[in-house]
Amino acid sequence: MLAREFEVIPAIDVLGGRAVRLAGGKRDAVTLEGGEPVDLAGRFADEGAGRLHLVDLDGAFSGVPSLELVERVARAGRLPLQVGGGYRTLGAIAAALDAGADRVMIGTAALGQGFLESAVERFGPGLVVAVDVRDGRVAVEGWTQVSELSPGELASRCAAVGVSRLLVTSAARDGSLAGPDVALVGEVSAAGLPVLAAGGIASLDDLRALRWAGCEGAVVGSALLAGRFTLPEALAVAGE
Repeated sequence: MLAREFEVIPAIDVLGGRAVRLAGGKRDAVTLEGGEPVDLAGRFADEGAGRLHLVDLDGAFSGVPSLELVERVARAGRLPLQVGGGYRTLGAIAAALDAGADRVMIGTAALGQGFLESAVERFGPGLVVAVDVRDGRVAVEGWTQVSELSPGELASRCAAVGVSRLLVTSAARDGSLAGPDVALVGEVSAAGLPVLAAGGIASLDDLRALRWAGCEGAVVGSALLAGRFTLPEALAVAGE
């Protein structure tokens, strides 16, 4: 199944004020350095990005995201910006949208009693639920813990309350350049919601595989920083 439109979104993951890539989401496993987040946002904008994906890794681990980081990257990129990392209250989501984001990703908070319904009602398409998966279960708390929910169960729950889109990531493959988990994408897509895929993307053919799997887009990080392909090349694939 070929997605009618496919979006390639470059990722900027920030730890300690620097753009980095982590292996498997582990805080002490930095595999690539990307320099200043603001500079990287400007580079991606100049190369033709239509949207940026910003993850505040410090916020993900602490539960306290940085609004100043959102503001700086939004100004530098001058593009629609989806942000994540530690957004676990309605107030934090609203503040990020006010700071320049147009979408906020939630993970841990989506499992809280009644939170998802309230967030969907208040933020609508400005909300993205991150289905982060480790060992077949949904990972939470900055991927440091695993819940009892399967990715399919969380996706179905999201569909039932009107979530606009999902971002699915295989924690084991994130930062690995080992290829995306297309089967996982298929499991989550079965709920019928638009899906963005992340984790393991290493080649232009990986992007093609995700597009044929029906994803509306892919978030690409390590492959760009490692020089596996350029953003213009990836955008060309999206337009094929």
